[in-house]
Amino acid sequence: MSDRPPPRRASARGFAIGVELALFTPHDGELGVLVRAAADERSRSRSTLPLSTLDSSQTLDQCALELAKEASPTAPTVIEQVGTFVARPPAAEKSRIMVLYFGLLPVGTAVRSPHTWLEISDALASLAPRQRDDVDAALHALRARVDQQPIAFRLLPAVFTLTELQRIYELLLGRKLHKASFRRALHAASLVEATDEWRSEGRGRPAQLFRYAPPRRRRARRGVRFDALG
Repeated sequence: MSDRPPPRRASARGFAIGVELALFTPHDGELGVLVRAAADERSRSRSTLPLSTLDSSQTLDQCALELAKEASPTAPTVIEQVGTFVARPPAAEKSRIMVLYFGLLPVGTAVRSPHTWLEISDALASLAPRQRDDVDAALHALRARVDQQPIAFRLLPAVFTLTELQRIYELLLGRKLHKASFRRALHAASLVEATDEWRSEGRGRPAQLFRYAPPRRRRARRGVRFDALG
């Protein structure tokens, strides 16, 4: 019988676990991301993404939702985990395991100080390099889900015009879409249904209003692919 002590279990000792949240919304005609003003004015980055250290009594999802609640009185219409990575801080501090989430808030959502909306390009200019990578990763995850989930509809009121819907898709995907192809794809996938309501959009004919049409049977909805312009 060996006198050797039993091997220790691998543990996260020496690591702090953090949660980081990239919240997006249409803002001033572009896609905006929520940032928080840096507490330290001497910081080289003027802004940060909302982030927090995980409390022992919380789950990861609860921590992400708490970050969203601190930023805005409106709950996200979508919030999903993107992935996990290790952040390497200065040598005097613990390394941190960071879990990144993305979320969506409706147009015009109010936010609590010191949070504010910035266009993606402005946010990237004001964030530290690691968080720029986090925004890119969150955007990549968001765009990967747009074709497979009804994410775009979470940013619109209950009824909308197809022009409004197309604009939301363009913001989320980061590219212009071909109008006729976009509408064919919508109808082929049975994503929308017409209402009896119409709305004036400038000098032209009034535009018919539509609503999101959830699947009526328990089946996987096929992905939707939209043709880009150019």
